[in-house]
Amino acid sequence: MNELTIRFATEADAATLHRLICDLAAYERQPDAVEVTVATLGEQLAQPRPPFECLLAEQDEQSLGFALFFPNYSTWQGKPGIYLEDLFVHPEHRRRGVGLALMSDLSRLAIDRGCARLEWAVLDWNEPSLAFFESIGAQGMDAWRLFRLTAAPLVQLSTAHPRA
Repeated sequence: MNELTIRFATEADAATLHRLICDLAAYERQPDAVEVTVATLGEQLAQPRPPFECLLAEQDEQSLGFALFFPNYSTWQGKPGIYLEDLFVHPEHRRRGVGLALMSDLSRLAIDRGCARLEWAVLDWNEPSLAFFESIGAQGMDAWRLFRLTAAPLVQLSTAHPRA
């Protein structure tokens, strides 16, 4: 068995990334929620400034997992940060250091980029992930609640205050 490698995803990895995203959606009990296509991912990864970056974990030419992320910013610290949108390791490859390798590389990247923090959200029912993140020293932000606007409410709010 070859060594685990972590590398940045490229346009050529769009189909692999799409498969991993679909696998994540199935794991998170929403297998029909994925709307993004292989073509869209490929186009986005090919942009000079893609809307996201992604690390792929591979071993023996097999994709084991991924970490998809993008920049955020701390107004209080005046520094950039990284928001981890998704971290996923196939269940059959868990407890082998794959998630730790992805998080370690992402943490190094944050430090190299002068980031103040690395943040993410975890589903409250996902006990294995919660335990993993706590084991690496992450702290839950219990005083903060995640909010989201999508679809009709997003459109409705966009027209709530007309501009001249």
